[in-house]
Amino acid sequence: MSIRILLRDHPHRTIALVTESHALIFRHSPSSADLGYNGRARFPEGEGAAPRCMVEFSPLASLDLEGYRPLTNLGIHGTLGLVTINNDVFICVVTGASQVATVRPKETAQRIHGVEFYCLNRSSYDYVQLDDVYSEYDASSDRLDRVGGDIRESESEHPCASLRKLLSGGTFYYSVNFDLTNRLQNRSNDNATFDVDSLDNGFLWNSYMINPLLRFRSRLADHERKALDASCILTSTIRGYVFTLNIPPSISPLKNSRSGLPSTLTLISRLSCRRAGTRFNARGIDDDGNVANFVETETVFWNPAGICFSYAQVRGSVPVFWEQASSLIPGQQKTQITRSPEATQPAFDKHFESLEVKYGAVHVLNLLSESRPQEAELTRRYRYHLSQNPLSSTPEKGSSFEHRLLQATEYDFNAETKGPAGYEAASMVKHLVANFADAFGYYMLEDNQDLPTGKENDSRLVINQSVVLQQEGTFRTNCLDCLDRTNLVQTILSQLALESFLGGQGVRGSSDFWARHSSLWADNGDALSIIYAGTGALKSSFTRHGKMSLAGALADARKSATRLYINNFADKERQNTMDLLLGRLVGQAPVDLYDPINDFVVNELNRRSSEYSTTKTINILVATFNVNGRTEGIAEDLSSWICPKLHSSQQFPEIVAVGFQEIVELSPQQIMSTDPGRRLKWEEAVKRTLNNNAKQNGAEEYVLLRSGQLVGAALLIFVRMSVLPFLKNVEGSVKKTGLSGMAGNKGAVAIRMDYCSTRICFVTAHLAAGFANYEERNRDYQTINHGLRFQKNRSIEDHDSIIWLGDFNYRIGLGNDKVRKAIINGDLDFLYENDQLNLQMVAGLSFPFYTEGRITFLPTYKYDIGTEVYDTSEKARIPAWCDRVLKKGSNLRQTHYSIAPLLFSDHRPVYATFECVVNVIDEVIKERLGHEIYKKRRAEVGNSTANAQSDDTDDEDLIGYDSIAPGLPPASSDRRKWWLDNGLPARSELHPPDSNMTPNPLRPSNPFSKTGEPSWVPKSQTPPPPPKPRGSSSARSVQSNTSQATSTSVAPTGYRHAVPPPWPPTSSHPSKVSSSPNLRSESRLSTSALSTTSSKTSSKPPPSIASSSRQLPNTISQSSTGGAPELHRKPPPIKPKKPDVLRSETSQSTLSSTSTRPSVPRSPSVTSRASASISLPAKPGPRPQLSIAENTLLPPSVRPKPGSMRSGSPSGNGVAINTSSYISDKPEFPPPPRRSTAPIQSPQSHHITRKEVPPPVPPPRGSARGTTAGGPGNGSGEEREEMPPLPPRRAATNVGLMDEDHVAGEKEALGGWKALKPQ
Repeated sequence: MSIRILLRDHPHRTIALVTESHALIFRHSPSSADLGYNGRARFPEGEGAAPRCMVEFSPLASLDLEGYRPLTNLGIHGTLGLVTINNDVFICVVTGASQVATVRPKETAQRIHGVEFYCLNRSSYDYVQLDDVYSEYDASSDRLDRVGGDIRESESEHPCASLRKLLSGGTFYYSVNFDLTNRLQNRSNDNATFDVDSLDNGFLWNSYMINPLLRFRSRLADHERKALDASCILTSTIRGYVFTLNIPPSISPLKNSRSGLPSTLTLISRLSCRRAGTRFNARGIDDDGNVANFVETETVFWNPAGICFSYAQVRGSVPVFWEQASSLIPGQQKTQITRSPEATQPAFDKHFESLEVKYGAVHVLNLLSESRPQEAELTRRYRYHLSQNPLSSTPEKGSSFEHRLLQATEYDFNAETKGPAGYEAASMVKHLVANFADAFGYYMLEDNQDLPTGKENDSRLVINQSVVLQQEGTFRTNCLDCLDRTNLVQTILSQLALESFLGGQGVRGSSDFWARHSSLWADNGDALSIIYAGTGALKSSFTRHGKMSLAGALADARKSATRLYINNFADKERQNTMDLLLGRLVGQAPVDLYDPINDFVVNELNRRSSEYSTTKTINILVATFNVNGRTEGIAEDLSSWICPKLHSSQQFPEIVAVGFQEIVELSPQQIMSTDPGRRLKWEEAVKRTLNNNAKQNGAEEYVLLRSGQLVGAALLIFVRMSVLPFLKNVEGSVKKTGLSGMAGNKGAVAIRMDYCSTRICFVTAHLAAGFANYEERNRDYQTINHGLRFQKNRSIEDHDSIIWLGDFNYRIGLGNDKVRKAIINGDLDFLYENDQLNLQMVAGLSFPFYTEGRITFLPTYKYDIGTEVYDTSEKARIPAWCDRVLKKGSNLRQTHYSIAPLLFSDHRPVYATFECVVNVIDEVIKERLGHEIYKKRRAEVGNSTANAQSDDTDDEDLIGYDSIAPGLPPASSDRRKWWLDNGLPARSELHPPDSNMTPNPLRPSNPFSKTGEPSWVPKSQTPPPPPKPRGSSSARSVQSNTSQATSTSVAPTGYRHAVPPPWPPTSSHPSKVSSSPNLRSESRLSTSALSTTSSKTSSKPPPSIASSSRQLPNTISQSSTGGAPELHRKPPPIKPKKPDVLRSETSQSTLSSTSTRPSVPRSPSVTSRASASISLPAKPGPRPQLSIAENTLLPPSVRPKPGSMRSGSPSGNGVAINTSSYISDKPEFPPPPRRSTAPIQSPQSHHITRKEVPPPVPPPRGSARGTTAGGPGNGSGEEREEMPPLPPRRAATNVGLMDEDHVAGEKEALGGWKALKPQ
């Protein structure tokens, strides 16, 4: 499929990969906080901030590609992904590729010889010419300034030049129609199936660049994901060697009489990217168990007759921690082992454990020399670690040799080939490993051609592929570099496997055939050597022609010299380029791709899954039986085992899974092959029992869904007829564990299926025997659990419900007498406490996270045949629960667990029943809901997609943040807020549980606070709100006191302040209460200002103020009688910085009205000090309460506290105020007020109660303190009169100091006032 790359510059730089039906569009979108002065994204140094790009995959019919132009005229074969260099994001596309291999029909591989990099966020590199492909050995042109990955830029150099050279060097391969990262045995048998999800990241060299696109792909809908895969835009590449040689029919070992098509011989070498590097920069092993120069090489032979052969072997560096420094002198590179044996063993074990899981048994072929001290030291360490590895441990006494999964052969290649035979002597290695090669076998597929059923006149053939043999082990070959010697020996091993395969077909290969085979391996050695060492492989002349010539020796000398130069001067730069490709440089981060629409749709569909999915419960019966190779039970009634008496709802389960062990006698002749005859007989017996029971009870019949067999183990799955429409993707697989994975006497058979949308897997297993071999049984479980694979590389753990059944062979760890005595006493709990499987599960060493039903039946092994008596033979085996059923899955519930009384075997059959909750998805509703969400999201987002044409989009608002928990909104950023998403206001979806309920106002606003208050309370029980803080409007309500009783008048909460009564229209301007900021800022109010005049001076106020003050009682009376004259008020005053303290004055506070001193004209600032004066009548009288309107006449700094007004005479012609109730909010203490020296005029005048406060600090001695009416600083020059000392401090009382009820002695004690002096 042809692909075009298009570019649009405005309004956003956008690059699109366009196929015939779809387009994949990218647009870089940095946040505004990350933009530099030139508009380029800036990422923090060393923090690895991931650049963001918007991506969109849509059909062409829904896109507007106006404004796009071709970016290049070269054909595009796909994209390798995205990479960041110097904070610029580049997309890498394949522009040149050629087909080099056809493994099987419709399985082709291409070699990459041209790539281009296009910048997503800048146009600076659009016209920068990349240099031509560099010379094969000229690696010094790779330019990296530092390990951090900054590549030197210039006006004529592209920052991706070194990457382009690396990827265009002819060592990278890809395929668009099959998985090139997995060997044939691990791939699906269906040629049309190519699942990106099954890629092996260990061999995927562009995993760092392609992973963002793979994550984006995983978030697409199913139909979109299939369309993206079909477009072949995403490219997965390996590094190594891939090539196919056509074998003409004339020299092909296998003849095909039906067609004249040639056979094919393909070699695929996959270099691991886990510990990739050059020769002296990558040696040994790392802590994850990855080794340097690890290569999996697969030989594939295909014949048009429908037979396909595959054989895989691996190579890799010695798996210990060692280094080797480069040197210009050949043979003088010193080897250093960098870790102790104890520190190396864990990584060593990880390496071989991963090999065992993937390949089965492993045989090490060590080619290091014993005569070279450095290689000899590595060999000694290798030998030591092999002996300490659990896979190569010696079996327990009395057990066979079958469970040694790791073995080794040491072959000193240099010593063996020094003789006159030369390298031809290396072929003697065949005799050392021939037995292991036969045991490992090879992988073989065979096509079965059948006519379609039910169509007699249809001439088309249906081809079904079946697996004939599987490879059960592999050879791991190594020398020092794993290049020259290793490649030659691997050629011999490949020929050995091919000879075994051809011998099985009854044919032999011709010399021409073997010459092509050798030439293919020689090219493979050269390709791998160029990658690792910089030159072609040594000894390739012998590998190619079978003999060593003078020209070959000279070529080897030239290659050695070239290696010295490259390893010393160029390998470091090549290593840095590889690290850049693999994303291993410091500060390097993968690109973050997001789709503002599809990502939202997927998350929303998952959140609303209940709208299109339902659940239903099905019943499953699981039965297992070790029949001990006997056939008598085939004719017996199996209903007590297969159809036990259960509750009517479980009597006819939807699925019946039956597992057998030892259906054939496990003789040496039987364990290497599978005879289906016995399995077919047991299938018929089980089906007959199920359907007879169904007919008797009028239920529907059962059908065999699928069966599988591994020598003596078999698994049968029966289902009811009505269940078939709900089942799909039914697959089977087997895994051998006997004889180091070579024999099928032990192992497992598994069948998986999708029941609606729930993945179910059944595994029947027969594990290692022997009382003390519980560790071998644990290892068998690990081998099966990790090594058994279904199509698309599914494992057992990739299922929702897993049920294991079979003869697990775990015993009871007690003596025979104790066990039999406990059985007689019925003490099953005591036996179960010592059960090996129970102990191993508790310790987490076997079947982790699995559960087992309570065992209420006697041990199932070992009985005398036909009796209920445990073993009475000479061996007298200890009774044990060998036959078990285990389950894993939150949707499984076990309901029964018991045995059946069938006596024809030395085991007892076991059965268990389960209730399984399966998820049923209505695809029609899901698709409709998805379209609705898509349209809604599209309307909200508008054109804010990767293909948007508006220039005012805010990309950061569209990033698909995931919520931390279901039901919560996604996380917010500096610019994106969930409550204002896409400009929409937040809407609360919280509803009260009842219409009569309301939120509890007493509950703390902090949701994390611990409280006992409920969230909702009845409306009738809503508590009053808490009082407002002091200073609020409600806190300023006042209370007035009467002389007889205390009565409060508080304005209701929430009422607005009443408008105060106005002054009479005839009053002059000074009489108006002023609260302007200028006047208020200079005012100093004392307690006398609340009675008749300003307390900041004791002189007589201006007549205008005095005259207007006398009208206050009338004004108040008018207000109380309902008058509403207008009052002109100024804005509220500005609060001073510190509170002012009001002090009570003597009765001379009324002297301002009787003083005979002439008034002096005052400036506005002086006038402002008396602006808040209140005039009181001369005679005492009743003291009315201050209303709220009257209270507002007081400045905010001196308004009374609630409940602090004193009651007075009921006559209503006076006002008395208790100043102890006032609180000043002025920011600073004023200087002490001037005191009048005139005698107290009238003891009957109204007084103000003094608030107990400490006296203020007076000014320095000698300062002028005038007492004239002009106040301080009036320039009158009058002498100051001495005032009497202050009276002693008294405790606060409820009456004023000048009240009439004071005794005369107290009034005389006042004498007169004196200036305040420091104590």
